[in-house]
Formats: sequence, C-alpha cells, structure tokens
Amino acid sequence: MEHEHVRGVDPVVADALEDEVGRQRDTLSMIASENHASEAVLEAQGSALTNKYAEGYPGERYYAGCEYADEIESLAIDRAKELWGAEHINVQPHSGTQANMGVYFAMLDPGDRILSLDLSHGGHLSHGHPANFAGKLYDVSHYEVDPETGYIDYEDLRETARAFDPDIVVSGYSAYPRAVDFEQVQEAAESVNAYHLADIAHITGLVAAGVHPSPVGIADFVTGSTHKTIRAGRGGIVMSSEEHADAIDAAVFPGSQGGPLMHNIAGKAVGFAEALEPEFEEYAARVVENARALGEALVARGLSLVSGGTDTHLVLCDLRDSHPETAGGDVEGALEDAGIVLNKNTVPGESRSPFNPSGIRAGTAALTTRGFDTEACDEVGELIARVVDSPEDADVRGEVSEAVDRLCERHPIYE
Repeated sequence: MEHEHVRGVDPVVADALEDEVGRQRDTLSMIASENHASEAVLEAQGSALTNKYAEGYPGERYYAGCEYADEIESLAIDRAKELWGAEHINVQPHSGTQANMGVYFAMLDPGDRILSLDLSHGGHLSHGHPANFAGKLYDVSHYEVDPETGYIDYEDLRETARAFDPDIVVSGYSAYPRAVDFEQVQEAAESVNAYHLADIAHITGLVAAGVHPSPVGIADFVTGSTHKTIRAGRGGIVMSSEEHADAIDAAVFPGSQGGPLMHNIAGKAVGFAEALEPEFEEYAARVVENARALGEALVARGLSLVSGGTDTHLVLCDLRDSHPETAGGDVEGALEDAGIVLNKNTVPGESRSPFNPSGIRAGTAALTTRGFDTEACDEVGELIARVVDSPEDADVRGEVSEAVDRLCERHPIYE
C-alpha cells in the first residue's frame, strides 16, 4: 500500500502511514473493536468528498453542490435499511458515542435518568460514565451482571429499573461476551415507562448477518458503530421508527454535529454494499465460531473466561483465578511485544485499577477478515496462554513472535 502523494509533501507522515500498514500486516489485531476494512472502503474514505460540506440531509442541504453527496448518503441509508430493517436510519454520526448523544439529546433533558450496565461489568463510557458527557449531563445508575455466572441478571435489571425509575434504559455493551435478550430489556423499560436504547456498536455486523438477535423492532432506538464487525467506513449510525425520525435527525444535526463527514459516509455506503453480499453472512458466522474456538483454547490451557465462554466476537478473560498476581496491563504489554495486540479490560467485581485491571479482552473480527479458521484461533489461544503464563520471559515472547510471523505470512492483508 503506497502513499506516493503524501510522501511528496510530507515524508515523515508517509513513513508513519506505511509503518502502520506494516504493523497491521505483521501483528494479530485482536482488539475487539477493530477490524481490517477493505481497500475499497479505504479508497472511499480517502476520496475527494473530504472537501465537501453538506450540512443538512439529502435534498435539504444548506450548501450548493451536494448532488453527489446526496446520492451517496441516500445509498448508505437505503443499504443500511436493507441490512438492519429499521424504518428510519441516520448515517451521519461521527462515532458510536455521538450516535448515543443523538438519542439522548432527542429524548432527554439534562438531569433525566439513564440506567445502563456498569462500565466494569462491560458497559461503555457513553452510557453514563462520570467522565463522559452522559455522566455529566444526566443522572445515571447502573445494573450489573450476576457475579457468579457473568450473565446479565434480567430480574435484577427490572428491580433496579423499578427502584431508579429511569427515563431511558440502555442495553448493548463493549465487553459482554453473551447474546443480549433485548426483549427482556424492553419489558424492563416498558414497566417503568422508559425508552429503550440498544447500543449494538460491537455487534452491528453480527446482527446484520443474523448470527445475533436483532433489537430492531424491539427497542425504541438502536445505535451502533460502522467500522467494527460490520467492517464499513468509520463512524456511527442511529436507527429508529418513523415516529422519532425528525427528533433524531434534529438532534444529530444541528443538535450535536455540524457538517457530516461525507468521505466517511462514502466508506459506510461501500462497506454496507459489501455486507449485503452472501459472503458476509459466512464471514459473521466464522467470527463467532472463531471466538468460541479461541475461548475454548484459553480455557483448555487453564484460563478463566467471564461467563465461561462467548456467543459473540469477543472473549473476556479474568486472570484472577489462574494468575492472581498478574494484571491485565502487564499481559497486554507482553503480548504486544510478541505481536498479539489486544487490550487490558476490567472484569465484574474488579479489584484493581482500570489502568491495570484484572482482565484482558480479545476479539476475532479482524483475524477472521484475514482468513483465520478455528484451527488457527486455537493456535492463537495457545500463544496467548504461553505469554500469560510467563509475561516477563523474553524467550517465550520471542518464540511466540516467531509463531505470529508465520500466521501473518499464511494470512496476508493489504498485499
């Protein structure tokens, strides 16, 4: 992947860009929120639409010269409707967090109440963490997973909702490895006359492919990211019924954003077209199969998984049972040194600092894009376990690094 024009202007940035391509080629990307977009998506995102302001919506722009921006955004919307089946879709949010912001701004007043999963149990910053705008603007309380099973306790969620009386209940998570029962969350929300926001940021692709239950038609609002398991242009998306369409659109623009990033929307349109091909359903199914194989490999080698396994693209490993003296941040650093890139993560009942917590989170979306199968993911699980057992052993890291090199050579990207 060349950057000839960049090199002619700024060789320092060109070197960094090429180094980043090399890093992705030569390491295993296992951060659960990452994937490898196709070269078609990358080309669309790097297009001349970078130059175009298109404030407003197709057919109702504030600037002239938007005929092609209108065409591309309309394509993105139509393809998204075909993928997820929602009545109304806004493809302008710059991220999943800003998609959530759009729903909050549309339906809540400052000081209204949000009920969401606790961050250390798998929730997300934009669901009401005190450092995030949501935690600063709204009154937030949390439900938790069952400490024994690692699954969401839906009865506890209902009881917490009755006690807290929220205005909106949030489902959908960033570090929860099990399928979500959106109907039970909807029942809990309805019991207290609250809205239900399903944030499927991590599982947009799994939902589109039908390998995870869909909240569309159940929850009042569905938000997501468009660059994780769906593998399209980087950004966010909001889905709703026609009843809330005007409120959502106004909350996104002009409520929380100005001009949309039309080059990213072009990337979304291209990625959505790819996801409408039959091969994408096969891809999504393999993502889940690979995650299960990875989890089984880790368990077979003595590690513990939150909830005992996974139904999605990610596994969450709790190091406290098998390696009580080892922190997730230390493992993250050692694995990165060996060419395996995942992230440290809090676990339910976290006893350490979130900056060096007790768990690690790994995903299989990017590995599956590279063509990894269950056998390869079993091998990756063995490599991870070896480093967890001896994170300070340079010889082990070196041996694992050599194995990673062989895996990368067998499964190349961006040739």
